[in-house]
Formats: sequence, C-alpha cells, structure tokens
Amino acid sequence: MALNGIDISSWQSGINLAVVPCDFVVIKATEGINYVNPDYMRAYEQAKTVGKCLGIYHYANGGNIQSEADYFLANVGNRLGEAILILDWEVGNNVSFGNCDYAWCKGWLDYVYEKTGVHPILYCSQSISYKFDNIGNYGLWIAQYANNDPTGYQDAPWNEGEYTCAIRQYTSCGKLSGYDDHLDLDKFYGSKEDWGKYTVSDKANVVVPEQPEAPKPVTTTPEGSTLDLAYKTMLGEFGNGEDRIRNLGTRYEEVQNFINHIWITSTSNLAQEVLSGRYGNGDVRKTVLESRYNDVQDQVNAGSARYYTVQSGDTLSSIAAKYGTSYQTIAQLNGLSNPNLIYAGQKIRVK
Repeated sequence: MALNGIDISSWQSGINLAVVPCDFVVIKATEGINYVNPDYMRAYEQAKTVGKCLGIYHYANGGNIQSEADYFLANVGNRLGEAILILDWEVGNNVSFGNCDYAWCKGWLDYVYEKTGVHPILYCSQSISYKFDNIGNYGLWIAQYANNDPTGYQDAPWNEGEYTCAIRQYTSCGKLSGYDDHLDLDKFYGSKEDWGKYTVSDKANVVVPEQPEAPKPVTTTPEGSTLDLAYKTMLGEFGNGEDRIRNLGTRYEEVQNFINHIWITSTSNLAQEVLSGRYGNGDVRKTVLESRYNDVQDQVNAGSARYYTVQSGDTLSSIAAKYGTSYQTIAQLNGLSNPNLIYAGQKIRVK
C-alpha cells in the first residue's frame, strides 16, 4: 500500500489543492525564526477541507535549535493530531549544514517530541542520509532524483528498494493535471491509517509556545533572472539567514530552490543543464556551481571533446590555430611532454 502526494511552499502559492490529484500534501510552514509561508494557512485549510492527508514542515536555518523548534510549534501547534510534523534539512541558507548535521537534527527532533509527543519526520537528500543512522524513532523523507525529465506519479521510483524511508521525493519536475508548473512528487510507503500514526501524540498534556507576532509581509522583488539572482546570492550580495530571506523577498523561494537543486541533483544532470545554458558561462557558471563546478565541467568537456588525426607536415601550433586554441592546451589534453613530437596518423584531442 502506498500514497501519492506533493510538497509545496510559497513558490506554489495559490495552487488549487481541490483539483490537483494527490493523496497527501506537505506544506512549508516556517523557516528559521521569523518567516512564515504566506500561503501556508490557505493551502492547509483547503487541503484539510478536501480530505487530503497533511504534513507541515520547518525549513531549518541551523540557528538556535530550541528557538527554531519553538517558532515552528507556535505556528502549527494547534494542528497536532492532524498533520505530520517534519524537519527539512538542506544546505541552502543553513549555517549548520555539513558541520553538525546529526547533532542539530537530533536536538530539534527530540525537542519537538518532548514538547508534543509526536515523532517528527526528517527530510534530507539521499547523499547525506547515512549521517542520520540510529537517530531514533523518527521516519526519514529521502530526496533522490533519477533525472529532471517531466513525469507523473511513479509506482517504482528510481532506486526503489535500495534503502528504507517513510516518504520518497523522486522528482522536482512533476506534471499533474490542475497545475501548469512543475511540482515535487512524493511516495508515502503506507496507508492513510499509517500516515495518521505519525500525527498522533503519545503525551496526555501537550503545551506549545504562544504564537509569536506575525512577520511583516515580504514586499521586496529584486529584478533579474533566477540565474542572475542566484549568482549574486552566491557572491553574498543578499546576505545569509534572515537577511537573505528579507533581501530576496518574493523571489526567495525561486532562487533558493535553484541553488538547492544544484546541491542535490546528479553530476550528469548538471552537465546536461550546463550544455542547455542554464548556468551561464565563465565566472557566473563557476560561482553558482561552486564546489560542484570541477566535476560538472569535466563531464561537460568529456562530452564535447573533439579530435583530429595528424596529417603529414602538421605541427601542434598549426593544428591549434585551426581550432582556435593553443599548442600548450593540446599538449596538456594529450599528455604530450614534448609538443614537437607528433606523427602522421596520430589521433589527438584538440578540445
């Protein structure tokens, strides 16, 4: 038995959950300690009204564990018993990612359980899921994509059965009726009754923090393409944490999703996207791809390599001039210690 569903944030604001086919909806509620998804309440109430199974997630900024947990609970605490509580652990905008992954997540999950009696679920990419072995009685929601091809729901997503998880997110390029843009598609390994078990508290008296003052509406809308804004973000022009959220304003989800995609998708997918022009050229490409640049560029270069068969009378310099490169580059590509030693019939790489 399995359920098909979607997860959404303010990036999908206004989505009509009454017409999009899904068994469950997971909705971003909060991030850090002063951001609430402006479409959270509308989406939640609509999904509840039409009978969807519900999940609510907090996007971690990696700050003070208790403060982030309290902020999340203050905004969603009165929905205990209705929705699964979820921690979203990703690299984007997260100052603790890669530094204390297990300790931070374990602390947040334990704290929320202590306050609510509900065992939250932890979302992370498959590439770091090993870090959370033995984390406790908390289900995992694993993100792993085969590619970026548009797809509907899949009964057996790529790598099905290779690891155990409660929920699997297998694409960010889902196409479903009732919504014109891409959606994250997910599979829950269980029935509606199983889903409901994740929402139930095992504590008799639960007290959640009082709801904080609602954050001021975000009105900033920086100009430029998503790539332009991602490039400036990686250069630090929009700051980090809450500063980044505020400075990117209504473009925040768009830009952060773009950056997060770079971190979780495969090298081969990134190489294909580079060839399609998605990440620009030169310093822009190098900046937005950051630590993944070399691996991606190596694959791009391997896929676009060009070769030439040496003719009688050729020199490395004359061949280089023909292909708009330098003899030093060709020598390096072919491991030639002496660029003067080439022979007719030899096949060499020129680009």
